[in-house]
Amino acid sequence: MKGGGGAGPAKRRWRGLAFGVLFLVILSMLVPLGFLLGLHNGFHSSGFLPLQRNSPSGDRTRHVDNIVRKLGPTLPKDILKRFVHEAKNETRGTNATHKSQQKKGVPIPPQVLLQPLSNKTISKYSGKAVMKGDVDGSAGLCELKYGSYCIWRDENREDMKDSTVKKLKDQLFVARAYFPSVAKMPAQNKLSRELKQNIQELERVLSESTTDADLPPRIQKKSERMEAAIASAKSVTVDCNNVDKKLRQIFDLTEDEANFHMKQSAFLYQLAVQTMPKSHHCLSMRLTVEFFRDDLFDKELTEKFSDPTLQHYVIFSSNVIASSVVINSTVMHAKESMNQVFHVLTDGQNYYAMKYWFLKNTFKDAVVQVLNIEQLILDYSDKTTLSHLNSPQEFRVSFHNGDNAPAMHNRTQYISIFSHSHYLLPNVFKNLEKVVVLDDDVVVQQDLSTLWKLNMGQKAMGAVQICSVRLGQLKNYLGESNFNKTSCSWMSGLNVIDLVRWRELGISETYWKLVKKVSVKEESSVLASMLTFQDLIYSLDSEWIISGLGHDYGISIQSIKKAAVLHYNGNMKPWLELGIRKYKVYWKKFLNRENQFLNECNVNP
Repeated sequence: MKGGGGAGPAKRRWRGLAFGVLFLVILSMLVPLGFLLGLHNGFHSSGFLPLQRNSPSGDRTRHVDNIVRKLGPTLPKDILKRFVHEAKNETRGTNATHKSQQKKGVPIPPQVLLQPLSNKTISKYSGKAVMKGDVDGSAGLCELKYGSYCIWRDENREDMKDSTVKKLKDQLFVARAYFPSVAKMPAQNKLSRELKQNIQELERVLSESTTDADLPPRIQKKSERMEAAIASAKSVTVDCNNVDKKLRQIFDLTEDEANFHMKQSAFLYQLAVQTMPKSHHCLSMRLTVEFFRDDLFDKELTEKFSDPTLQHYVIFSSNVIASSVVINSTVMHAKESMNQVFHVLTDGQNYYAMKYWFLKNTFKDAVVQVLNIEQLILDYSDKTTLSHLNSPQEFRVSFHNGDNAPAMHNRTQYISIFSHSHYLLPNVFKNLEKVVVLDDDVVVQQDLSTLWKLNMGQKAMGAVQICSVRLGQLKNYLGESNFNKTSCSWMSGLNVIDLVRWRELGISETYWKLVKKVSVKEESSVLASMLTFQDLIYSLDSEWIISGLGHDYGISIQSIKKAAVLHYNGNMKPWLELGIRKYKVYWKKFLNRENQFLNECNVNP
């Protein structure tokens, strides 16, 4: 009985073990089946989305739909819809996550938008003057958008050294556009092989050549074969969508590349014209060092600096060489240099260099006073917002002749005018009654003593007027001030100032009030100067000064020889490498080529 009673539980244990083994066998069969059906993709832990690197999103969605259809009879419709919707959202989320990971993991170089440096620019559209930023650059001339850079580019254009290379690249791009469509046509196997061979040959040649000089001797024949193959491909009926897409790509790429190079070139041009040459910087540093080594600082004839009976010339400049040329050319053509006194107002950085230069160099019997304008400004800080030296302001005004007029009929006028610093004159020279202001980019060719005999009546300043630009054309930017619309604009460069009349009219005070009122703050000094001197300009004869030698290549030699003063207004100054070569000779002849400092700093290459 004991043996029979013990057999029952043992059988039950073996029976349970057998069921367990059978369950494991069935489970081992179901798990691979589940993986084959893809059921594991529908169940994943929270917070983790599996990435399928080789499966596109469309295949993933179709795969889920197939599983749902197989299991359709066993699931309610609302669950089926939610399952499909969640699966699609999961696919979008996976792709978005993958893209964001790519963006975070791969460093992308920052895009640099190259823009030319800002010029003082006002444009006139159909009788109304508008600022440069309001004009659509694509509708106007290059000069309207980039200024004198376009003039310089046209005059200094060089022959292309890679014209053949560019032609081969165009052929290669067109051949690649036609090849995929031709390759799909069994009847065009010969043409397909020919295109492929020509493409490979040009790819090999262009990988080793950047200019026409690098090309192999027989490249012309290869180009002709490629041209013939392209012509044959064009005669075959192909898929136009692919060809159209490829050709649009080359058009867009070429246009983008041209715009990029234009902006880059204009930027580099502006950088070149606004940067002090290395040789000039060297000269300024050398002179500053020598100033503190030398002891000859008691040579100034201070009694002449405030004598109102003498001829006083004022120059605002931070350029030692430019100021020296102005003074030297003026003295060389003067009948009597003993009566000439020059006042150079410069900044603190160049003050000691200027002072040492004019103490070491003599200009016949004329005397030169160098003043630090930053020190002078401190005395008038409560009256003005001026903080540093301001050179004469140069800007351009562009005119559109009509709404429908072609861009080629537009014209651009270059003008220079007083800056903030000029309105300190009556306070700096309190004992003087009359001065002549010369810009540092002028060359004097005749005696200027006649200017001191001018009877300007009730006018405060003598200047050359430009009636092609009138205040009425700038009315949108002159605020609500009352002004004479027919009043002409005027040029700096050569200006006769009646300081007595200036003080009587309170011109400096009027100017600072207008600066605050003008609506366009960036052009406040330009527009305020025009308003300040309206109806107060004594018009000088145009033969006194000829302007434009810093931007206009078309000035005749006869006009240059007749003018008393040459004005190099514009970006292409005569001391820059970018200066107009044929005008430089009139400026360079007043440099002392034997000067030790000029030679050591290579100012006279």
